[in-house]
Amino acid sequence: QVQLVESGGGLVQAGDSLRLSCAASGRTFSRYTMGWFRQAPGKEREFVAAIRWSFGSLVYGDSVKGRFTISRDNAKNMVYLQMSNLRPEDTAVYYCAARTETMGISTRPNLYDYWGQGTQVTVSS
Repeated sequence: QVQLVESGGGLVQAGDSLRLSCAASGRTFSRYTMGWFRQAPGKEREFVAAIRWSFGSLVYGDSVKGRFTISRDNAKNMVYLQMSNLRPEDTAVYYCAARTETMGISTRPNLYDYWGQGTQVTVSS
């Protein structure tokens, strides 16, 4: 089992930056590929970014490329999402997720095994 707790959400203005953090506990953190997803009211859960432990492989969703950066600190069991140039359409609940490392990166939320409770990000225009 892996427990995930997100933090760092809040209310910001368009163009601002925000960093989300996800603290993991439980089984060996480095055995998991970590992802960030988001869900706005009335919309499906959307892939934001993911990072593998091995080889530093990264994948980003098209809507956040060039603005968001995912990173991880295996020694601290942490994964981060640095968000820059935020837009009102980035408003959503942001979730941290984990899946077995050997399965690689996936953009499909149903292929992740563990989820945090989410943190709200609201971007005003």
